[in-house]
Amino acid sequence: MISHGLAGELHDDGVGCNTLWPRSYLATAAVKNKLGGDESIAGSRSPEIMADAAHVVLTSEAKMTTDNFFMDDEVLISNGATIDDLQKYQLKKGKLSSLIPDGLC
Repeated sequence: MISHGLAGELHDDGVGCNTLWPRSYLATAAVKNKLGGDESIAGSRSPEIMADAAHVVLTSEAKMTTDNFFMDDEVLISNGATIDDLQKYQLKKGKLSSLIPDGLC
């Protein structure tokens, strides 16, 4: 809701306000220690997927890219990545179905 309100308020100033969310768990200490240990890490993607997706969003034209709720993999695919390209972010190589969905997905 904050991003939505700020997008409207700052649109005329050329400031884009968006939200970026991971589709799956990210391999972080919090996931390992609080959400299931090595099994959760095996179903996670590397945090670099968020960094790469954030770069795409932050370098886009602010007046054209505002008031959006982005998913990390969708941002990369819309910028030319393929499903095969997304494999590099998976810690456990294999099917995308082995990923553990993040809570909002």
